[in-house]
Amino acid sequence: MKYAVVLCDGMADYPVDALSGKTPMSVAKKPTMNSLAAKAEVGLVKTVADGMKPGSDVANLSVMGYDSRKYYTGRSPLEAASIGIDLKDGDVTLRCNLVTLSDEDNYEDKTMVDYCADDISSEEAREIIQFIEEKLGDDEFKFYSGVSYRHCLVWNNGEPKPGELTPPHDITGRKITDYIPKGEYTDKLYSLMKKSYELLKDHPVNKKRIANGRRPANSIWLWGEGQKPILDSFEQKFGLKGAVISAVDLLKGIGICAGMKTPEVEGATGYIDTNFTGKLEAALECLKNDCDFAYIHIEAPDECGHRGEQENKIRAIELIDEKILTPLVSQLEKMGDFAVMVLPDHPTPLSIRTHCGDPVPYLIYRSNDEKASGVSVLDEESAKATGVYVEEGYTLMNRFLSK
Repeated sequence: MKYAVVLCDGMADYPVDALSGKTPMSVAKKPTMNSLAAKAEVGLVKTVADGMKPGSDVANLSVMGYDSRKYYTGRSPLEAASIGIDLKDGDVTLRCNLVTLSDEDNYEDKTMVDYCADDISSEEAREIIQFIEEKLGDDEFKFYSGVSYRHCLVWNNGEPKPGELTPPHDITGRKITDYIPKGEYTDKLYSLMKKSYELLKDHPVNKKRIANGRRPANSIWLWGEGQKPILDSFEQKFGLKGAVISAVDLLKGIGICAGMKTPEVEGATGYIDTNFTGKLEAALECLKNDCDFAYIHIEAPDECGHRGEQENKIRAIELIDEKILTPLVSQLEKMGDFAVMVLPDHPTPLSIRTHCGDPVPYLIYRSNDEKASGVSVLDEESAKATGVYVEEGYTLMNRFLSK
């Protein structure tokens, strides 16, 4: 039996006026997803436990079968694991975004123009982070480059809960005055952020980006603090060798910490221009060899939600169906009995451009146990209409693997 999860990050949404009150999931052309839904278990699952923030970290841990209330130690430590950072027990890690801020004289008066610095390339970002490490890194703070705008700061023997740190994607278009780090231990972090602006505003990479009509990566933004994570082995927990295929360090870090394979996919960007076919091929390669479980994570719908890009979000869902789910099912049929689970980790509604903790629709299809679901499409309303509801999200994986 082969098992595959197609995790469509941020795919769920709220009704959109411009779509006649429908959601991107409802209007997207996704024939394979809908076909599976008609003969599968369909329902809603609560992936974000009460009291937890609705991040991809918490939600994906839940979907993978890990109770975030027990296992979650912060977002950035998982990303650090993917980057290859050997964390000590006393280290605190923070996500270090490269962002675009407006150009007011006082840092606190600036506006968060773009949380991802116009999708800065990993190559450009690496040069900038290396420069920041040279100028601001020391025995206490060390910067590590990741993918695109997503990077990591390690705070040697830092404060595990330094204060109130706000994700930059939550404040796009807002003045940062009310969102600068707050708390007893955040002064050093805020100082690094302010210094980074002075260092980066005239950096050669940014001058070139501006000349080419791109937004500059003119500041770092620190958030997502945490400490060294300890996850049970996925294989020991569920009896299956597994792989995680993703463009983002967070998901690869979860896979690494759970003892799973995390193949690199050339051209995987985390956006709608990602290498969909390459991700599919990597998953199939794992399933054909020594893995019985593949977790294929696609970030694109989430990024489109954060940017308020309605058409791109719809198109991202369609591309997942066309370039990943359709050929995946076709190839799995050749391998024998199989099961597929399709779902988002959390909603990223276009109207609010950030995550929320609402339950999300899911389908579980088994080739050897087809059943009429009573619905003909996978979307928010049809999933609700089935009356199937999984209260504890981390139990969904056992539900998926148990039959």
